[in-house]
Amino acid sequence: MEDRVYRTKREKYQAVIEEVVTLVNAGRPVLVGTTSVEISELLSRMLNGRSIKHNVLNAKLHQREADIVAEAGRKGTVTIATNMAGRGTDIKLTPEVKSAGGLAIVGTERHESRRVDRQLRGRAGRQGDPGSSVFFVSLEDDLMRLFGSERISGMMDRMGFKEGEVIEHSMISKSIERAQKKVEENNFGIRKRLLEY
Repeated sequence: MEDRVYRTKREKYQAVIEEVVTLVNAGRPVLVGTTSVEISELLSRMLNGRSIKHNVLNAKLHQREADIVAEAGRKGTVTIATNMAGRGTDIKLTPEVKSAGGLAIVGTERHESRRVDRQLRGRAGRQGDPGSSVFFVSLEDDLMRLFGSERISGMMDRMGFKEGEVIEHSMISKSIERAQKKVEENNFGIRKRLLEY
């Protein structure tokens, strides 16, 4: 799905929790992808506040990680994972989950590298399974602050956006991709110069 863009991180995390609650009520398993251990723990506390049972994977409990990931496809199971966690383990879906719409991927931020975002998206819809993925973004995210959040913020002002309202537009998703491309090119340049040196 198109990225859902919020003004602040607070509004964004609130929206992520609402989305998780909705998906769990629809009988779907949810994999919440985060970019850091701190964000995983923040979302975990917010889910506890809503009494939603969940697992947190943040490379701290590597032995149990594969087991948790293998269970992540069960009905109503919520798994919060940092990007590196549980890679290489397949998430198996039950027939009941498949008919409910499959695994739902919820990304809490766009990563600097599109490859990492694609790895997260790629965990849903494996081998013909149903599934969905959506990224939640705020204008306060690092990537957005680096590239053009003022322009989007100005546009939100002109259009009279209220707190908690979301923008979903292909134009914004494309400008986020462009920002990621710039960062990737910059990082590539740094590595190239270092190698030459």
